[in-house]
Amino acid sequence: MPPFDDKPLVLVVDDDDVFRNRLSRALVQRNWDASSASSGEEAVAIARERSPDLVLVDLRMPGMGGLDLIQQLRAIDSSMAIIVLTGYGSIPTTISAMKRGADHYMSKPADAEQVLAAYESLHSAAEQVQEVPAMVPSLARVEWEHMQRVMADCGGNISQAARLLGIHRRSLQRKLAKYPPVR
Repeated sequence: MPPFDDKPLVLVVDDDDVFRNRLSRALVQRNWDASSASSGEEAVAIARERSPDLVLVDLRMPGMGGLDLIQQLRAIDSSMAIIVLTGYGSIPTTISAMKRGADHYMSKPADAEQVLAAYESLHSAAEQVQEVPAMVPSLARVEWEHMQRVMADCGGNISQAARLLGIHRRSLQRKLAKYPPVR
């Protein structure tokens, strides 16, 4: 296998030659390495060989359709971003594509700027999700903060806050008297 440069790789899968070639050229002009495939079978072969960072998938193609292709791509590499491009957008197909592993869904005609903006939002969202576990507070901390908010909403009236929380007034006083739990 020949060495590849550090450009991110996009695989454009569409049976419409004009659209596929135009979008591939536009992505190359934006410093991406672009491969293209006119069928699902061809896309699977390229994905196995090169493992793209981003795959743009048309839903309706002869032979293997986009929905089946999404599942096969996920089996090859679960980390690749998959964006569905279709001229036949509907809520049921969107849901089906997302359930099968698509990361985003766009209507045609989509240009390179829209595709790259969607990819960047997916990429930044993935980074944020990886950071979340370190910031998740403990259940005890969440409970203590909730009791504090209810107390503030009740203007410091402990009896009213206890009624809203569904606990005894003395229990609420004891819980609030403790130091806040560590995150």
